[in-house]
Amino acid sequence: MKQRILTGVIAAALFLPIVYFGGLPFVILTYLLASIGLYELFKMKKLTIFSPYGFLSLLFLWVLLFPPQYEKFFNEFYYSKTELGIACILLLLAYTVITKNRFTFEEAAFSLLSAIYVGIGFYFFMEVREAGLVYILYSLFLIWATDSGAYFVGKAMGKKKLWPEISPNKTVEGSIGGIVCAVLVAVIFSLLTEINATTFSLIGITIVLSMFGQIGDLVQSAYKRHFGVKDSGNILPGHGGILDRFDSLLFVLPLLHFFHLW
Repeated sequence: MKQRILTGVIAAALFLPIVYFGGLPFVILTYLLASIGLYELFKMKKLTIFSPYGFLSLLFLWVLLFPPQYEKFFNEFYYSKTELGIACILLLLAYTVITKNRFTFEEAAFSLLSAIYVGIGFYFFMEVREAGLVYILYSLFLIWATDSGAYFVGKAMGKKKLWPEISPNKTVEGSIGGIVCAVLVAVIFSLLTEINATTFSLIGITIVLSMFGQIGDLVQSAYKRHFGVKDSGNILPGHGGILDRFDSLLFVLPLLHFFHLW
């Protein structure tokens, strides 16, 4: 527990100032986090990111992440994000032929889906931050409240297993407790900030986001169970990997953007 707390404090001290100031440092941080996330998925699958297919997958991820405010960079070369992304996909598929199927179609599909899974979530990390610091803080508080509520309510009164095949410790009672806790925190957050939503609509949005945050957690648990690993990585001692910390955000942030709160 001491290691977990120490890692959390150090990570917050490094992470929060960059989130607060935003801009290019935040974009660089997001690229770094997403790249580590893709590396973690490759490692679970026992693929190496330091390979031609790994480079193509990273390139596809980086193109997918490219924020709109910097897209004029592509105009200098007369290409769009979509065109470059398609080129990466075609090259990755061509690599299966070049290697005479030693790099299989299934591995190519895994590489692409992994880049999309990580890339979409972290792309909207930048989009939500661009909309305003208040929305990033809302997302972080929502996930923290959901996780804490689910843990303590589940521990106190959890009986019915939520999805034992994927995550045996999670309960239905804990899941509901997490949603209730998230709603309470969201209401308090709306009273203390200038988030652009009525209390009624924010409650509805919070319920949906809290549910999908838990689904994001379960998706990562399913990945780990499928590949037989405890954590996605070990870059954060006591916490695991980047995906262990951002699994809920990868689902919450795109949905938050789609709700058009700003």
